[in-house]
Amino acid sequence: QVQLVESGGGLVQPGGSLRLSCAASGNIFSVGLMGWYRQAPGKEREVVATITSGGGTNYGDSAKGRFTISRDNAKNTVYLQMNSLKPEDTAVYYCNAFVALPSTTMPRYYWGQGTQVTVSP
Repeated sequence: QVQLVESGGGLVQPGGSLRLSCAASGNIFSVGLMGWYRQAPGKEREVVATITSGGGTNYGDSAKGRFTISRDNAKNTVYLQMNSLKPEDTAVYYCNAFVALPSTTMPRYYWGQGTQVTVSP
């Protein structure tokens, strides 16, 4: 069983910063692509940023220039540093990871439970 546990969400004023963390745990053989997605009320889930095991990054348009994704492979943890936050960044942020188990089970994507980020005066 694999679990992704997010932390670091909360309430912040416009222009402020937050750092999200997501740790993958369980009987893990390897972790490939990891990423952050978000879903605002009434909207579809969208990609915020992704990062490969080698450190290659990709950002959604809303995150470019303001957010930075990073990871610690030894800890199976991915981070999202969010700066210059805007009210439109308010959403539930979800962690995602492509995980292989030490068995014949096919690797697949797993999701965290989500962490709320609210940007408001």
